[in-house]
Amino acid sequence: MTMLSRFSISIAATLLLATFCLTAPAPARAALTQPQLVGILKMVDDRQKNQGDWHSRIYMEQKERDKVDVVYEGDVYRRSQDQKFVLMFSKPKASQGQGYLRIDQNLWYYDPAVGKWERRTERERIGGTNSRRSDFDESRLAQEYDPADNGEQKLGAYTAQAMTLKGKAGLDLPFPVIKLWVDKETNNVLKRQEFALSGRLLRTSYYPKWKKAYSESKKSDVWFPEEIRFFDEVEKANSTIILIRDVEFKSLPTNLFTKAWFESKTR
Repeated sequence: MTMLSRFSISIAATLLLATFCLTAPAPARAALTQPQLVGILKMVDDRQKNQGDWHSRIYMEQKERDKVDVVYEGDVYRRSQDQKFVLMFSKPKASQGQGYLRIDQNLWYYDPAVGKWERRTERERIGGTNSRRSDFDESRLAQEYDPADNGEQKLGAYTAQAMTLKGKAGLDLPFPVIKLWVDKETNNVLKRQEFALSGRLLRTSYYPKWKKAYSESKKSDVWFPEEIRFFDEVEKANSTIILIRDVEFKSLPTNLFTKAWFESKTR
């Protein structure tokens, strides 16, 4: 099976997403305190943290109303120590060499056809899709958001801890408010709903597949979502699927996280 054909939604995947949509309250229990909720977020973050370098291949399919579906391929490079980040597209041909660089907490976009860098915010739609840069990075929910308890809820066969997250002041975040469902058994994220400050629902995200790989720098497993599905809640016909593959934790050259390195790959 080709990578492109894997974008097709299988019956099993469809049923799994359907279970995520069936949200029901679990039996009543005492509300969790904020420190307890922060502890859960820290576990979510720690499971995805590498404490070293990261490289992966990504595949994205973007569906939009009245437009031809577009499939993107690219590479993601990350460094935990100073939160540096690179995403460079290799396909389609029209997007080859385009991408993003995050250094010193600033996000930059580069287009080789124009030959210049542009500052972007974390709200940037990556490649014009429904994804954001943070979707490809380590989870930092405990650092970036304050949680409030929404109780235990059933998502189909799963029992999830539900909570509402509000962004901490002074941070450049893709979404200021998030409703989050975390699997009680695994501490993997099952579902997210992301909102504007006005309360308008902007995007719903599902995480049907998780995988782990051993990291020598962390001396333990790193968990990552093999598949993420984003549904635009403003333009209802629009959606994005992301597949993350070929994850490696080898040390990366220091100059990789520079504008000069990025530009050299497009000459």
